[in-house]
Amino acid sequence: MTKEFATAFAKEWIASWNSHNLDKILSHYSEDFSIESPLALKRLPETKGIVIGKENVRKYWALGLENNPTLKFELLDILIGVNSLTIYYINTATNKKAVEVMSLNSNMIVNNAIVNYSE
Repeated sequence: MTKEFATAFAKEWIASWNSHNLDKILSHYSEDFSIESPLALKRLPETKGIVIGKENVRKYWALGLENNPTLKFELLDILIGVNSLTIYYINTATNKKAVEVMSLNSNMIVNNAIVNYSE
């Protein structure tokens, strides 16, 4: 993981979310991607907060984008690991901060993410 890759990835990731284009957003993730999120627990309690598989994530995020038409992220910081990165951002529509810790596979595609939100 290099600073250059992490910076470019984070900027592209933010831009894809701000575009509300689900295919563009999902292009950053592997087919076996899983995400752990308090919002998943709230919106899909049967998942116990973990959504597994790109198609299931697509459905979850489609619902989220539909329910949040003014969603817009602003990048605050990027933290770099060995095979991971953390994107720290604010949702300017709700003024809530979040961090996403993302593990990347050998193809530099996200295969797992853990999300934490401010209250």
